[in-house]
Amino acid sequence: MDLASLLGILSGIGLIIGGILINGDLRNFIDIPSIMIVGGGTVAASLLTFQLQDVVTAFRAAIFVFSEKREDPNDMVATMIELCTLSRRQGLVALSKLEIESDFLRKACNLIADGSKEDMIRDSLQIEIESMKQRHFIVQDVFRKMAGYSPSFGMIGTLIGLIQMLTQLSNPETVGPAMAVALITTFYGSIMATMFFLPIAGKLRARTLLEVMNLQIIFEGAISILENNNPLLVYEKLSSYIPLKLRRPMEKQIIKR
Repeated sequence: MDLASLLGILSGIGLIIGGILINGDLRNFIDIPSIMIVGGGTVAASLLTFQLQDVVTAFRAAIFVFSEKREDPNDMVATMIELCTLSRRQGLVALSKLEIESDFLRKACNLIADGSKEDMIRDSLQIEIESMKQRHFIVQDVFRKMAGYSPSFGMIGTLIGLIQMLTQLSNPETVGPAMAVALITTFYGSIMATMFFLPIAGKLRARTLLEVMNLQIIFEGAISILENNNPLLVYEKLSSYIPLKLRRPMEKQIIKR
C-alpha cells in the first residue's frame, strides 16, 4: 500500500478515536441506523448520478491507486532512451517485435514500426491521452459527488432524529440521548466526506497527473524516435518533464537500462 496513504488513514482514524476516548465512550458514537442512512443514501445518490459501471470502476480505481506503487517518470525516460537506441541500431521495424506491457507504449511502437506519418502518430496518441483524462475525470467525480452527498444525508439523518425526538418530549429523560443519536448522522457524513471521499479524489487526481506525465514522455519520445534523434537529445527533451531535483542523470539512465 502507498505509504503516505497508509499513514494518513491510520493517523486520521487514530486521532479521531483518541479524541473521542479522552473525554467519552466510543460506544456512544456507534449507531447502525445512522450508518445506514449516510452510507446507503450516499451510494444510492451516486447510483442515480452515475452509471453503475462508473461507480464500480471508481471503487476499483481507489483500491488500485492505494495498493499499487507509483510509476517513476525517470523509468519511462530510460525506456524511451533504450527504444531510441534500439531503433537507431536495428531500424524502426524492430520496435514491433518487442514485448511491451504498456498498451500506450505498444501502440506508439506499432505505429512507428508500421511507417505511419508523424501527423497520424501525433493525432492517435493525443486522442488516447485525452480519452484517458476523461475516463479518470469521471472516476474522480464519483468521489467528489459522494463527498457532497454524505454530509447532506448526515443532515437528513439528523432531521429524522430530531423529528423522532420531538415526538418524545413528554419524557424529558429521553431528550438528551435522542439528541445525541440525531447528531451522529451529521458526524458520520462529515467523517466520510473529509476523511475518505475527498482524499481519495485528491489521490486519484495526483495519480492521473503522474500518468499523464508518463504518457506525454512516451508521446514525445515516440516523435523523437521517428525523427531519428540521438539518445542524448531524447534524454534532454524528455527529462524536462521531471523536476530538476528529481531527474536521474543520463549516466544512470544508461545504467538503469
